[in-house]
Parts: sequence; C-alpha cells; structure tokens
Amino acid sequence: MKTALITGITGQDGTYLAEHLLGLEYKVYGLIRGQNNPKAEAVQRLIPSLELVEGDLLDQSSLIAAVEITQPDEVYNLGAISFIPLSWRQPVLTSEITGLGVTRLLEAIRMVNRDIRFYQASSSEMFGKVREVPQSETTPFHPRSPYGVAKTYGHYTTVNYRESYDMFACSGILFNHESPRRGLEFSTRKTSHAAARIKLGKQSELLMGDLTPKRDWGYAGDYVRAMHLMLQQDEPDDYVIGTGKTHTIQEMCAVAFEHVDLNWQEYVRKDPRFLRPADVNLLIADSAKAREKLGWEPTVDFRSLIRMMVDSDLKQESAVGEPV
Repeated sequence: MKTALITGITGQDGTYLAEHLLGLEYKVYGLIRGQNNPKAEAVQRLIPSLELVEGDLLDQSSLIAAVEITQPDEVYNLGAISFIPLSWRQPVLTSEITGLGVTRLLEAIRMVNRDIRFYQASSSEMFGKVREVPQSETTPFHPRSPYGVAKTYGHYTTVNYRESYDMFACSGILFNHESPRRGLEFSTRKTSHAAARIKLGKQSELLMGDLTPKRDWGYAGDYVRAMHLMLQQDEPDDYVIGTGKTHTIQEMCAVAFEHVDLNWQEYVRKDPRFLRPADVNLLIADSAKAREKLGWEPTVDFRSLIRMMVDSDLKQESAVGEPV
C-alpha cells in the first residue's frame, strides 16, 4: 500500500485527489492548518477514510513533522491562496503561502527522505500575457497577478530541486478546472449558483466583471488523474493539462442560464468592482505531451461541466428551503 500526503486537502482538488487515491488503495493523509479548522469536519464527513495531520505551509517545522509522521511515498502540494482577486489584496501572504510554501515543503522532503515523489500544482496563470497560442511546456511565462507570480516562483523552485538534488519533483501546469465543489468566489461556481438561485426565485441578478476573457475549462475530477499519473512515470517532468478548447466567460454564463431555461442577458450585470488591475485575456492548453506520455485525456466537455455544476446547485438550493 502506497501512502500519500496532500496539502490543500479542504479544497476542490484536494478532495477529488484523495478520493482518487483511496480508490487506488492508497493510505491518504491530508494536511490541515490549525487545530480547530472549520473545514476539517466537512472534509472528514465527505471522505471518512482520509486521515488528517496538522501542518502549515507558513511553518517549516510543522511540515518536517508532518512528513516524518506520515512517511509518504508521494506528496501532492495543492495548498495555496488560489483566488486571484484576493492575491491583489494580500500579495505578501500569497507570496508566502503559494510561493515560499513550495520551498518549505521541498526542504522538508529533502531533509526527511529524498526518495519521496513530489507534485507541485502549477497554474496556467503563469502564462498570463501569453507569448504564443496555444500554451505548452515551453511557452515563456508572463504572469499578470500576484498569484501568477507566486505560482511561477513555486514552479521554478520545483525544477531547481529536481535538478539540484536529483529529487523526483514534477509540476502540473493545470488550466482552469472546475466542479460542483468549486468555491463560490470563483466565476464558474458563482455563475452556476446564481443561475440556480435565480431559477428558484432566491436571487434577482448576477454581478460580474469582464465577460470577454477566454479560458480553457475542464473537470477537476479528470485533472487529479493527471496529477497521479505524473508521479508514476520513470522520470520526473512537467506537463500542461487542459482540454485544448477555449470559451469566454460570457459563453459560460449563457450555458448556465440556458440550462435552466433563462436568458443570461436579462440577469447578468457588469460591475466594475469585479474588474482586475491586470487581466489574462486568453488561455488555451496544448496538452500533447500529457496525452502522449501519460495517456491522459479529459472525459467531461465544457457544456457538460457547466450543466453538472448548475444541476448540483439546483439540488442544494432546493434542499435549503424557501427564499427569505
């Protein structure tokens, strides 16, 4: 039986990855921050077989202790401040957790056991102001947010530890991936949730920022399979993971509202409060390397993904009673 340690266990990717690894008969530990973390109970209820261990990406000694206690074969670093607008409001904290947290965790592994295989959650936001279309593993980075800058630091730190210490360290450059477990602050879930609530008469409008940026959206459940596959290869490497298809935020709104027989234009309003200081206009993945070397393919298309999210929110909102 292999053992895995996952940071960011309370997030969307953490829960899907834990379920995937448990299905492969792994023993899975999730790193949890703080003794009274309010999300701990929810994640334990969702995944009863998961074991939690305390640790903090801001604290080196706690990471060393977590690695020593769990003795993992594989470590998946999914922990980050991942909501991009928040990274502008808290750029230093974002740098500490999303950037330097990678160094702290790699150092913990180097000190405890260099044979542990390491996965770093890199991001398509590192491409930012894109230099070429589509984006592959060789596309230069030009991040356009504190989050993207911190992810770029973490990415290159992973490469550096791989090359300097002969560690099995991989980065998955994942493009946007969503699910019904996505946080309400993210545009996709914000939209699916609003479409459901408006259909049920619980909400009157949806306030959004710029609707023109294009994104490559996939299903989180597909993407965690790619994470695991990266750590099963003979040699460590970095991989771009995405669908290779792009859609605007406006299209996403249209699909969500159409699914509940509503016209998005009657309910979606632009609000300057949600505009970013600098935005990323186009992201689209070239995942040829992952398809060839990992044998990975996405299974859920864009429209099916958005409909899945709307259906989930309809079910949840219908269960919580009448509007107040």
